[in-house]
Amino acid sequence: MEIREVFAQNLKSYRRAKGLSQEELAYRAEIDRTYVSSLERCIYGVSIDVLDRLANVLEVEPAELLKNPPAKPS
Repeated sequence: MEIREVFAQNLKSYRRAKGLSQEELAYRAEIDRTYVSSLERCIYGVSIDVLDRLANVLEVEPAELLKNPPAKPS
């Protein structure tokens, strides 16, 4: 899985776990809602500054948003 896909999945997962809409996450991170949508759909790559702001809102370490999910047992 490419890093953008990993980030997109993690972003959406952490956002939903916090019960935040894309709009609320964007507002709290001071970015545009359409940018959050684009990040979650792998349209754009995230800058390190935006990564940090999103992680702060989601209350996780920035590295958590870039970690591959654990492999599923077969």
